[in-house]
Amino acid sequence: MEFLAILLILGILILLLLVIAIYQIKSAGMNVKDFWTFIKANDTLDKLYAFSRKYKQLSPQQQIIFLHEAETIFDAFDKVPNALWEDEYNKYMEILSKYKDIKVLRWKETSTSK
Repeated sequence: MEFLAILLILGILILLLLVIAIYQIKSAGMNVKDFWTFIKANDTLDKLYAFSRKYKQLSPQQQIIFLHEAETIFDAFDKVPNALWEDEYNKYMEILSKYKDIKVLRWKETSTSK
C-alpha cells in the first residue's frame, strides 16, 4: 500500500513538472513541437559539426546529405529565440559557412557543366 502511495505521489510530481515545462515553453512564445524539433536539431548540430571538422572534402553524395541536414537545423533554430541557443552560436556559424561553401561549389559545378 505504501508503494502505491509513493508511486502515485511520484506520478503527480512528474505530471506537475511536465505541465510547468509546457507552460514555460508556451510563455516563451514557442510551440512544444518546435521546441522538441530544436532539441533534436541541436543534437544533429553537434554531429554535423564533428563531421564537418573531420572531413574537409566531401563527396557529392555527402554534400547533398550535409546540405539537407544543415537546412533542417537552420529551420529548427529559426523557430526558437536566439537566447536559447547562444552557446551553440559558433558551431551554427561554422555549419552555415560550410553550407554556403558547398552551395557555391555545387552552383559552379552545375553552371560549368552546361
